[in-house]
Amino acid sequence: MDLSLTTRAIGEHTVLEVGGEVDVYTAPRLRERLVELIDGGSRAIVVDLGRVDFLDSTGLGVLVGALKRLRPVGGTFGLVCDKEPLLKIFRITALDQVFPIYPTLDAATSAESSGADA
Repeated sequence: MDLSLTTRAIGEHTVLEVGGEVDVYTAPRLRERLVELIDGGSRAIVVDLGRVDFLDSTGLGVLVGALKRLRPVGGTFGLVCDKEPLLKIFRITALDQVFPIYPTLDAATSAESSGADA
């Protein structure tokens, strides 16, 4: 399956909706898009994983890399995920302690605007 990336703004947040599979083959596209957003001035990024069917360690690395790019510039980075198989990956790797993970996009954009930080 291919990777789809759609960007939109919700208030001060840049939302990147990701769909399909994030693996060793598609992760570079996700990395490029996140770097473009951060280099372009986005400081409150929410990645919506609601349509992601598969996420491997390469994809996790891309998300960690984006968080590391945002921290020095005072940015926030949140994830939207309500799929148990993906949530299990975050728990097993302890990345649920690193990323704020929200069940809905509304929850993510509300929490991020109230000053929640990763």
